[in-house]
Parts: sequence; C-alpha cells; structure tokens
Amino acid sequence: MPTRAASHRQLVAAAKALGHPARLRILAMLRPGSLCVCQMSAVLQLAASTVSGHLNELRRAGLVVENKVGKLVYYRLDEGSPFAPWLAQALDLVEDDQRGREDGLLARKVQGVPIPLLTQGGLTLEDLRRRRARPGPAAAAART
Repeated sequence: MPTRAASHRQLVAAAKALGHPARLRILAMLRPGSLCVCQMSAVLQLAASTVSGHLNELRRAGLVVENKVGKLVYYRLDEGSPFAPWLAQALDLVEDDQRGREDGLLARKVQGVPIPLLTQGGLTLEDLRRRRARPGPAAAAART
C-alpha cells in the first residue's frame, strides 16, 4: 500500500503520540493484527475510556485506523501512513522489551476470550497469563 505524504504538523503529532508509554504498548500490540478496545483494556489493565483516548490520539496522528464490526471497534496499524516505515523501525527497537513481549503474548491470548467475558470484568490478568492462545471468531472477523 503506498504511503501518503506528511506535513510537519503531522510528524510532530506522530512523535508526540509515540511519547506515551501506554500508546507505545498499544502500537506494539497492534503489530500482529487488529484488536478491539476491550481486548487492549484487558491487557493494559486500563479503563476502556482511557484506552479509547489513547487510540484517538494515535488515530489523529495517522498511526492507526479503526474498523467497526457491529458494536465493537477494532484498531490496526495504518499501513498506508507516511509514518508506517518509521513506526516499524521504532517498534523493532523495543521488540526485546520484557513488558512488550508480555503484552504481545497476552494480546494473542485475549483474542480467544469471548468479548462478553472481557466486557463484564470476569477475567483477571492472571487468568490471561494461564490461558492458551486461541484466536477467536471476533479476531478472525477483525482481520478481514
């Protein structure tokens, strides 16, 4: 997918968006594929409203795009962003970060958890750590 040209203002917004640890963790989690807000909230152990705020900042900076599937909103990295190559290099730099690796493992596991269980708060971080990674039907739908 060809990238778009960027303005000075857009570059500043993208750099600023990368400057927050939670947003960097979100971008790393999205590298393998799409996730919905409730899945990212479960991994980050943050309120859905907080994660949504971070995602809005990332979307405005041109780093992620959203896709609505019913009532759920899935996010993925914007491959057509002028910052896609830059973001890939930045994520390569933190690839070996312990927290990032754990986030990635938990994100893959959370994809196999039914969305109602995530949204009702019936799942703990320890449950996620013990759970085997199994992509669920929502994860498959989000990739299309």
